Amino acid sequence: MPEIVLHYIWEHCLWAGFEQQTTDGRKVEILSVGEHNRDAGPDYNHARIKIDGHEWVGNIEIHVCSSDWLRHHHHVDKAYDNVILHVVRTADKPIYNARGELVPQCELQYPSDKDYLSALFDSAQKMDSAMSRIGCAEQLVRDPELISKGWRKSLLRKRLECKRASIERLLEITKGSWEHALYISLARNFGFHTNSVPFEQLAINTPLSYLQKHRNNLFQLTALLMGQAGLLTGERVNGLMDERSLLKEYDFLRTKFNLTPLDGSIWKHARMRPQNSPELRIRQFAQLLYQSESLLSKILDTDDLKELEQLFAVDKIGKSSIEILLINTVLPYKYAYALYKNNAVKAERVMALMEHIPAENNTIIRQWKVLGQQINNAADTQALLHLYQNYCQHHECINCEVGYQIFQDRQLKLF
Repeated sequence: MPEIVLHYIWEHCLWAGFEQQTTDGRKVEILSVGEHNRDAGPDYNHARIKIDGHEWVGNIEIHVCSSDWLRHHHHVDKAYDNVILHVVRTADKPIYNARGELVPQCELQYPSDKDYLSALFDSAQKMDSAMSRIGCAEQLVRDPELISKGWRKSLLRKRLECKRASIERLLEITKGSWEHALYISLARNFGFHTNSVPFEQLAINTPLSYLQKHRNNLFQLTALLMGQAGLLTGERVNGLMDERSLLKEYDFLRTKFNLTPLDGSIWKHARMRPQNSPELRIRQFAQLLYQSESLLSKILDTDDLKELEQLFAVDKIGKSSIEILLINTVLPYKYAYALYKNNAVKAERVMALMEHIPAENNTIIRQWKVLGQQINNAADTQALLHLYQNYCQHHECINCEVGYQIFQDRQLKLF
């Protein structure tokens, strides 16, 4: 059986109605299957299960056989230390994490009819489509104009309002410091999705005030950030002169500020191009802090996209990466600050800037194109991302202009 079928069975709860237990006979209750992780690391994050009545929250790894755990070297990878259950078709041996702890295993029980499983496999081949949860896909193919320009603009505003709410939560954490909040947001977005959470943790764990004390020294900024990221441990520097020097400098700064580094295993490296490696991104972030005095005021004072792009022109960072930073951090901050100052006109101008940034290119946007949607710029992509993530994925069709319109049309046909 292909592993993708087990993923499909797990994610779509086709095990429901079957009693599940660990290989040592303990009852397993699945409260939440978690979120499918399409990057490096365990297959599902934030799952919730009960084993013999004790609730666990963590990651799920799925394999056809237990021995695949060893074949994929998970037993020496700290990224798998938070796996709370190893779900398999056949448990052919006990498995352990990098800490030497025995990992609970469950031979998943589900319908065993061969024809049924064959149909599952056909469905599983299609499950990677980002649009698999869009109920109105057929109607949109026939009439792409169902998503009107007005609805797109409303979705863009909702998208920016969500980001504004996130900024306001950061302002609470940073006691109203817009500069500190921007620093954390920028760090998160320098992770470019794959390492966004570790990057955010790095920023929270490394106070901006400490970095500002050394902002005129790029070497010290780099040492502080790389060290705090947990990427300058003795086993990682590999004898490289540059990294040995950074480690020595970090040891001094760590003592000076009484700092505790992150666990370096939280960073994802697998299936990643060299230009997206966490080490390079951290060095670029250090360079940005080094060359950008009064970054917040510069961002707020200009609406010229070329000037804003130039603020983020650091070594080896491409134009598309800068555009993502503008879309996800810079413009949302300008929007939030304009409303903070009760300047609705300024907020509208920020929304209009989205129309002058090229469209994003990702799996969800490519699938919208398949459905016939015209996509010209970042205003379109941000609107359609919000539509998919906040309506389609959660089946909020009745609250969507498209779904409501289809519902009304059906009602009219009934009468």
